Amino acid sequence: MKIIDKYIIRKYLTTFFIMFGLFIPIGIMVDFAEKVDKFREKEIPVDLIFNYYVDFIWYFGNQLYPVFLFLAVIFFTSRMAENTEITAILSSGLSFQRLARPYFVSALIIVFFALIAGMFIVPNSNQNFNDFNSTYIKSESTRNTSRLFKQINDSEYIYVSSYDPSRKRGLNFTLEKFEENKLKYKISATTIRWDDSIFRLTNYVKRSINEDIEYIDKQTRKDTILDFNINDLAPLNYVAETLNFFELNDLIRLEKRAGSSLINSHLLVRHKRYTNPLSCFILTLIAISVSSFKKRGGTGSNLAIGVSIGFLLIFLDKILSVLVIKSNFSPAIASWGILLFFFIIALFLLNKAVR
Repeated sequence: MKIIDKYIIRKYLTTFFIMFGLFIPIGIMVDFAEKVDKFREKEIPVDLIFNYYVDFIWYFGNQLYPVFLFLAVIFFTSRMAENTEITAILSSGLSFQRLARPYFVSALIIVFFALIAGMFIVPNSNQNFNDFNSTYIKSESTRNTSRLFKQINDSEYIYVSSYDPSRKRGLNFTLEKFEENKLKYKISATTIRWDDSIFRLTNYVKRSINEDIEYIDKQTRKDTILDFNINDLAPLNYVAETLNFFELNDLIRLEKRAGSSLINSHLLVRHKRYTNPLSCFILTLIAISVSSFKKRGGTGSNLAIGVSIGFLLIFLDKILSVLVIKSNFSPAIASWGILLFFFIIALFLLNKAVR
């Protein structure tokens, strides 16, 4: 590795962490100013608030580090171009592609740690961050609690018209069991409630079919054991964000089988755990192409371009995420499509820079 490679790698990593260190406190101050009234109203202990902001750093940083990296590369590369360092390096016979090598080595280092953190460290902070918000800050529901349908195993399906997580109680419960695509029996109840270690059903009715003969069993109340967890009726909307790599894959496998309405949201979370780190390579390429040569306006002009592209990235990400959650839009297209879009922009800007 040449001296110039070490020089660029050192500048890349140092500027990235400085940029990260500048924006995170700003994010904390903005968030605190927004929520300070809630903290006072709920009389939240200082230690809980402190722990919340520790988790906030991981949550906020994990979402925006590609943008911080992008701005960092634009900033220090523009400074190098202003000081004619880039011109001197290229005049020595080094190609533009060779100049970019230490940039991508640096990006690889960050991508490696971002992948590990995103798969195994950040989910725990996301759990604490979201739990704090749902408990003390947000008033809206964090679950879908109406018209719930779920496949609980290969042959049984359940439905409730509404579910109360705090009381572990569902209304208008139905369970249907099929064998060889034929209805074997159907259980219905006005309410279902988890009581210690059993399910308690009121106005219980079981209709069984055996050799074309229907049998009906009615009871005012029935205590029984069923093959599902009551909490699985209405999982938290953000549950996928709180699971590590292996847990998330298991959840997606089970939710696909169960026909969960949250499956697109879970798939989007998994896709983003790959696309967010990989976007660092594309944003690095765009940053080099935009800021490697002196231009009118200097560093300020390049940073303005960087901020604009950063806002475009965030805007597209939010819009497509909403489409995935609220409709049947493909999670793969929503996540990898943005990467492809910016990769095309990167190739165009690179071709322009090389010429």
